[in-house]
Amino acid sequence: MTASLSGSTPDDPSAGLDTFPRLLLAHARARGERPAIREKDLGIWQSWTWAEAAREVRGIACGLAELGFKRGDRLAIIGDNRPRLYWSMCAAQMLGGIPVPMYQDAVAQEMTFVLQDAGIHIAVVEDQEQVDKLLEVKDQCPELRHIVYDEPRGMRHYTQAFLHGLDEVVAAGRIHDANQSDFLDQEIAQGRPDDVAIMLYTSGTTGKPKGVCQTHHALISAARGGCGFDKLGETDEMLSYLPMAWVGDNLFSYAQALVAGLTVNCPESGDTVMTDLREIGPTFYFAPPRVFENLLTQVMIRMEDAGALKRRLFHYFMDVAKRCGADILDGKPVAGADRLLYALGNLLVYGPLKNVLGMSRIRVAYTAGAAIGPDLFRFYRSIGINLKQLYGQTETCAYVCLQPDGQIKLDSVGKPAPFVEVKLADNGEILVKGPMLLKAYYKRPDATAESINADGYFMTGDAGFFDEDGHLKIIDRAKDVGKMADGTMFAPNYIENKLKFFQHVKEAVTFGAGKDFATAFINIDLEAVGNWAEKKGMAYSGYTDLASQPAVYELIRDCVEKVNADLAADPNMSGSQIRRFLILHKELDADDGELTRTRKVRRNFIAEKYGVLIEAMFEGRKTQFIETQVKYEDGRTGKVSADLRIEEVKTFAPQAGKRAA
Repeated sequence: MTASLSGSTPDDPSAGLDTFPRLLLAHARARGERPAIREKDLGIWQSWTWAEAAREVRGIACGLAELGFKRGDRLAIIGDNRPRLYWSMCAAQMLGGIPVPMYQDAVAQEMTFVLQDAGIHIAVVEDQEQVDKLLEVKDQCPELRHIVYDEPRGMRHYTQAFLHGLDEVVAAGRIHDANQSDFLDQEIAQGRPDDVAIMLYTSGTTGKPKGVCQTHHALISAARGGCGFDKLGETDEMLSYLPMAWVGDNLFSYAQALVAGLTVNCPESGDTVMTDLREIGPTFYFAPPRVFENLLTQVMIRMEDAGALKRRLFHYFMDVAKRCGADILDGKPVAGADRLLYALGNLLVYGPLKNVLGMSRIRVAYTAGAAIGPDLFRFYRSIGINLKQLYGQTETCAYVCLQPDGQIKLDSVGKPAPFVEVKLADNGEILVKGPMLLKAYYKRPDATAESINADGYFMTGDAGFFDEDGHLKIIDRAKDVGKMADGTMFAPNYIENKLKFFQHVKEAVTFGAGKDFATAFINIDLEAVGNWAEKKGMAYSGYTDLASQPAVYELIRDCVEKVNADLAADPNMSGSQIRRFLILHKELDADDGELTRTRKVRRNFIAEKYGVLIEAMFEGRKTQFIETQVKYEDGRTGKVSADLRIEEVKTFAPQAGKRAA
């Protein structure tokens, strides 16, 4: 028996504007003087109008053509969010090519696979750092013929003939355009909605990454659905700071910007995002749960350091907000006295707090990528920030479910988005169909055939269910859902997310499938736990030392026991309470292969790498020595070793018929 729900059917209000280059040119004609994109450089915001952006893209496109880029070629894009990197994406699309954004923090060897698999001939990169990475692996990538860099700083003494400044490429492009004025227009005219618009590589949690080919039609359909759903338009502003290689950035910062005509703002650097967020004051904002968690952690740390009067005011009015703030945001009836108190709280606490966070003007904010804790979700909504959850994957343009205004549930990802049909297979796997589905995995017809069933549904690999109001709830990855020795469901990601809801827990990995009880690895949050330790007068020399402190173990034990109490109230999960845990001696790191670049746990890799620790936990040992090789940012390797304590945790009797709040 399957359950199924679907959003509305497509209704294209912009017939003919069916590729990204055509959308760009349409904005240049219709709103040529409105700001299209901004970038903060040397502390000053630079702005480009839609007309100026279209001229820049034209110059880059013709310059790439001069370098030999042609229809069907793949163009690597590597760097932080920069206007000229976004323009290079559109320039490649004008020529019928396919941009392939790559994670800017990936080390050189990680880039090799994508460069080889995609057959990259030309790469457009941000700066010297990215150039150096490509030079390191160029001998392994014989098809890579040209490297184009945006930022010339530090490049003066590089003499290789295949290196080109983007300025010189654009200059050559303008000459090309002047001599062949109809060339680019003819290339744009050849573009079709079902052409591949972009290729995004999966995170590779279980194997080699796969290139997901998404068409113009798929991304534009998702963008139109999202813009219509949240009424995004040309007056909206957003901050673009998440990796360009991530599907969410392509939907929000690129596709939705080109559909709605909204303004994209690129921060000066990753370190200045919060400052830049306050200066821009976006109306539309996206961040993964970890960003919202870090912001709240910083707020609570600052409040702990504040004076007694300010602390009392904060906590009093936060109690008011928890009581009625979310209802006021959703337009629900609230007692007059509470409305008055909330208005006073907005003047004294919520308004200044939103201003400090840079969220004073936000109409809609989204989070996705992992479950967000109910308390965290409730906090932001209670102070008047319209935070919502969405659900999607790289293969679905990050677009499957959205939460409608006024129908926000803390534990769901909403209802099927416009144009999308969602149903559940007999085993609970979530199946989706709609115009936003991938065209194919690049050079992987086998994987493409395996991912889409005979009825045309993409098999997400996630397990979930619909509640009584038609909202989708995600349990875990279907392949990760197992059973304990007694037959109890074991959903590791579900438990890990509950652990990560605590500000002191940065990462968690749980084990228990086929076992009599569950265990957990914990990574502490160095900033949050460090601040807590300093207030208690505890001395420590770094992460490894802090993680081994008995008081820190007691702090984490309290978090784990609260999760166990919550699991005890769930009849499906009460048997998977955590009985033993340890705090890892090092932070899980993408450079060490333990996480993907999107910070997803590589569960199988960790289970193999730390097998001796897993064995020790299930065998009842109290300590276990471990020595681990680590890779530093400069490429050096080293080893970290420790005797790790393994602690027992209190578990609770199942509470039949009752769910924890």
